[in-house]
Amino acid sequence: MLNERLRAVMAAGGWTHRDLAEATGVDPKSVERWVNLGRTPRRATALKAAEALGEDVYALWPELRQVRAARAVSPELVALYDQRADLPVSVFVDLLAAAHERIDVLVYAAVFLHEAYPRLNDLLRERASEGCEVRIALGDADSANVQQRGQEEKFGHGIESRCRLALMHYQPLHEVPGIQIRTHGTTLYSSLYRADDQVLVNAHVWGANAYKAPVWHLRRHGNGGLFDTYAESFNAVWETARPVEG
Repeated sequence: MLNERLRAVMAAGGWTHRDLAEATGVDPKSVERWVNLGRTPRRATALKAAEALGEDVYALWPELRQVRAARAVSPELVALYDQRADLPVSVFVDLLAAAHERIDVLVYAAVFLHEAYPRLNDLLRERASEGCEVRIALGDADSANVQQRGQEEKFGHGIESRCRLALMHYQPLHEVPGIQIRTHGTTLYSSLYRADDQVLVNAHVWGANAYKAPVWHLRRHGNGGLFDTYAESFNAVWETARPVEG
């Protein structure tokens, strides 16, 4: 099959088979086969030819383009949801209820949890009474980042009000052994709901409320994976957060 692209480039530049053969260190018959039979040279030779002709090597020989296999889906990914609204609150509740060692929640408000499951505080008390460490990080309503989020989501001061409401929901847990509540003013890129080695990650999309943004469910699988990335992120935010005073 004629390599029409190669033939046209050589003709435009006044290149003969012998000229290109000399430039690439091959026999003129090899160049003839590249053009007339559509043969593909070795990669190193093709690169020399393309450089001499001033042309992209993949435009001359597309088959040299190495197709990389798509990376396998992370073994830590349990499920992916198009938006948080697709998840019944039972998904969050069941995850937290199954925790034995640690519960971490990083949000600005997430008042939907208490609104849809009024027994949330009881659940957290029960987990803490059985030795589970519970850490809740809520948005500081007076922080610049929380206020900026309200503007970005066209929610006005609503996000600030919801942060204060969330704090009221969790206030009865203040001073419960094993439960810590703090407020943070960081930019919230993802809301996190962790229970032991599992976490629900509610990613945030600029200009959209959290319930419209995707959620992925991760289960830890060895060191250094996606789960650890989010766990370390929580710890970093927690270090900057301020304990809630009674």
